[in-house]
Amino acid sequence: MILKNEVENAQNSWGSGVVKIGELIGEREKCEAYTQEFVNEHYDFDNKEVLFKPTKAAIRQFRPTNEGALSYFIGGNAEYPEDGGFALQPWTNVRFENATIILEESRALAMGNYFFTDLNGGETKVEYTFGYVKGDDGNLKIDVHHSSLPFNPTPNA
Repeated sequence: MILKNEVENAQNSWGSGVVKIGELIGEREKCEAYTQEFVNEHYDFDNKEVLFKPTKAAIRQFRPTNEGALSYFIGGNAEYPEDGGFALQPWTNVRFENATIILEESRALAMGNYFFTDLNGGETKVEYTFGYVKGDDGNLKIDVHHSSLPFNPTPNA
């Protein structure tokens, strides 16, 4: 059975990793190597296509491969020209607020908001749904990642 604290630990690790990627912005080789480790550690691309739909992607918004996820986080891939490198913001903190976590034997789902803190202390609120599977090594890996900016209605004219 996957436990709530395992999901929360996976979320904290993911958030810390996104912050670390941004800290490496001035060292491209180290940044690329670390980001590949981050994707390998946190996502289940080694076993399957992952349902990965990142926040700021409109042209190639669905990224079922390791290559697509890597490009989203750090950019620099001509196959994904819209990517500027979301994790290169840089962010100083990522905070999860889970609305609901569903726990099962070998799968967990979490939905809520996460907040990305910029260098000026401002927060960007993003909605997410993450699906986790427990790997053979006992660690959780993401196999569903969907995030989007909250709906922002415009007043009727």
